[in-house]
Amino acid sequence: MAITIKKSGEIEKLRVANRIVAQTLEYLTSKVHPGISLKELNALGESYIHSLGAKPAFKGLYGFPSGVCTSVNEVIIHGIPNEYCLKEGDIIGLDIGTQIDGWYGDSAVTLPVGVISKEDERLIACAKDALDYAIDIIKPEMRFKELSYAIEQFIVGRGYVPLRGFCGHGIGRKPHEEPEIPNYLEGNNPKSGPKIKNGMVFCLEPMICQRESTPKVLEDKWSVVSIDGMKGSHYEHTIAVIDGCVEILSRV
Repeated sequence: MAITIKKSGEIEKLRVANRIVAQTLEYLTSKVHPGISLKELNALGESYIHSLGAKPAFKGLYGFPSGVCTSVNEVIIHGIPNEYCLKEGDIIGLDIGTQIDGWYGDSAVTLPVGVISKEDERLIACAKDALDYAIDIIKPEMRFKELSYAIEQFIVGRGYVPLRGFCGHGIGRKPHEEPEIPNYLEGNNPKSGPKIKNGMVFCLEPMICQRESTPKVLEDKWSVVSIDGMKGSHYEHTIAVIDGCVEILSRV
């Protein structure tokens, strides 16, 4: 597994790309309200990214048609923006990538639309808190499988399960680099596999299901749901390991 170690100048380039992601998510968060359509949110996001001198990295990536993933209610990831207008009580995941000067940024949040149920508040909190927890425990020489196992235990401890078949990932001059970082332990031994090193930059993105972790891709060939058909949630940050500490790059 070839996990690249970034130099300080390269990490600075990634800071720039990810700061734009964070600014765009902050901007779009202010636009999420009942009545706005997913296509409108996508257009606002793409325009804002361009205004900051970057490109929407997801547009055209593997054939994805838009710059913003808009995942509503039971769609956990990769929702395609369409004419659907948000309703009071919905939840929406916004996942954004940027590219500037050949370097990539990536981050995601799940947001309430107006007033949502306490159950949905807990669902969103699980994804956010799992991400915060994972970031807090990262240290050099920790194995990626240990991190995956810890994320899984956190999610299960909250009464949910992680979506299988999709994962966090390295990032740099490509939007998806090695390693793959599932939100669950693959195999039986968390003390195996590559270790986290200073200079590594990667995305962590807990994806939360309520009962069943098995994914299903809808007819649009992109939207991913759980086979339980229930709402899910998703949070993501790009982080860098620098001098033994973790820096969240995708933060304003």
